[in-house]
Amino acid sequence: MDEIPAATDVICIGHASYDMVYSLDALPDDGEKAQADGLIMCGGGPAANAAVAIARLGSRAAFCGYIGNDMPGRVQLQELARAGVNTDMVVRGDAATPVSCVWVTPDGQRTLVNYKGDTRALERSAFRPLYQRPRVLLADGHEPELALAALDWVRQEAGSHCGVVLDAGSLHAGTQSLMYRVDHLVASEKFARQFLGRDDPEAALAAWCTRVPVAVVTLGERGLVWRCGAESGRLPAFTVDAVVDTTGAGDAFHGAYAAGLAAAMPWQDLLAFASAAGSWCCTRMGARPGMPRRQDLARFMAGQPDSSG
Repeated sequence: MDEIPAATDVICIGHASYDMVYSLDALPDDGEKAQADGLIMCGGGPAANAAVAIARLGSRAAFCGYIGNDMPGRVQLQELARAGVNTDMVVRGDAATPVSCVWVTPDGQRTLVNYKGDTRALERSAFRPLYQRPRVLLADGHEPELALAALDWVRQEAGSHCGVVLDAGSLHAGTQSLMYRVDHLVASEKFARQFLGRDDPEAALAAWCTRVPVAVVTLGERGLVWRCGAESGRLPAFTVDAVVDTTGAGDAFHGAYAAGLAAAMPWQDLLAFASAAGSWCCTRMGARPGMPRRQDLARFMAGQPDSSG
């Protein structure tokens, strides 16, 4: 068989959805109706969003996961293609593309409901290794069997050339099955709390780093804490003048983290790059529109006015 070319820096494995993001003055009380001030409809999902962020930041990204043959699936594929994300590893089918409804209030906080219907997670056999030696594999835990198949493949084919990152947003069967199989466990504060049963991210890091080389906990506006072997530290968050929507901030962070890892950025630079991406995302309505480009982050990190609109 002909040698498969190295055509990507990061393969993102996991969830793709179709998002409907509503802007509301306030969440309605029980039984009340509400009038939305704005509506954005676009592709979403942690791994799919991260792939878009990686591509916009100038790295080569591929998305591997399920996308249905329905209208939301067609929109998702079109958006990924426009962003420059390779979709050769996408699995199509007649089951529905998951749909999310997101309500965003003026303080930037959001409430999200996801509907998957009868759509089920993919089996290991659905993974088709189309590339050779990706620099990074990023999984969000929503396609655990697919991710485990990919992880076995990169360990066999890529060895030390490929770093494996888990986007651990919440503790569930998928993230549990992957969390001690990766090189970089990059978790939310919620995940750390669920894991320990209490609020103590530093204790969570200490526990995880007995079994994984690197762990990070993102803390929203309080920045992040990290541990790498015996070393540990904290990084404050970038200042955002006005938070518009926190949806997708974690996806932007993980995408930039994976892109920085693929580019072999120095550790502190990588953390700052990822942190800036998550913060910049909060200045835009909707997760997918909040995936930054490299020039966005250059201006943001330099403290220059952002004129991208």
